[in-house]
Amino acid sequence: MNSIYQFIIQPIGERYNNKINVDDKELIINSSISDHKFINRTAKVIGIPLGIKTCIKKGDIVIVHHNIFRRYYDMKGKSVNGSKFFKDDLYFAMPSQIYLYKRNNEWKTNENFCFVKPLYEKNEFKDNKLKKNIGILKYSNSSLEVLEITEGDVVGFKPKREFEFVIDKQLLYCMESNDIVIKYEHKGNEIKYNPSWAKSSRGIN
Repeated sequence: MNSIYQFIIQPIGERYNNKINVDDKELIINSSISDHKFINRTAKVIGIPLGIKTCIKKGDIVIVHHNIFRRYYDMKGKSVNGSKFFKDDLYFAMPSQIYLYKRNNEWKTNENFCFVKPLYEKNEFKDNKLKKNIGILKYSNSSLEVLEITEGDVVGFKPKREFEFVIDKQLLYCMESNDIVIKYEHKGNEIKYNPSWAKSSRGIN
């Protein structure tokens, strides 16, 4: 079963990741279907597109756009599936809606996507815990590597590119290569930021 231009994927777990574990107890933190932050973004590839060349293979685990598994309210207030719903628990995904894929227990970026780890702001006089528009490159891609920007480098990125994902219980920002604007000297004393809610999240996402 294959589509011509889209992947066919299956969510891993439930469609919404709205539960966390606190002191060995399961806590529901959101019950709304409209909040994109709690939509599952982890899936398994069931079929690859026939008309597109891709490094992603059937069976790979992928991180996808938050709207794929999302449900909506129609004009009558009824909860309905989105346009990416195929049948049963299968969905379509464009190549541009897949950001990471996992094979042999290793994450690799798709197309020009990359992921940045936020850094903690050590200035005690600032209320914001995060350094603004600065982070450590967690997952790189070939276009950045050509520029000698590799995983572990401290990078600066464009404002308002902090699209949050939780990968392996780590908070990361997903962005594209052209969102990375500068490579900083690595001082070695940077403090990675990871909130407690990311550490307690269920599953991969």
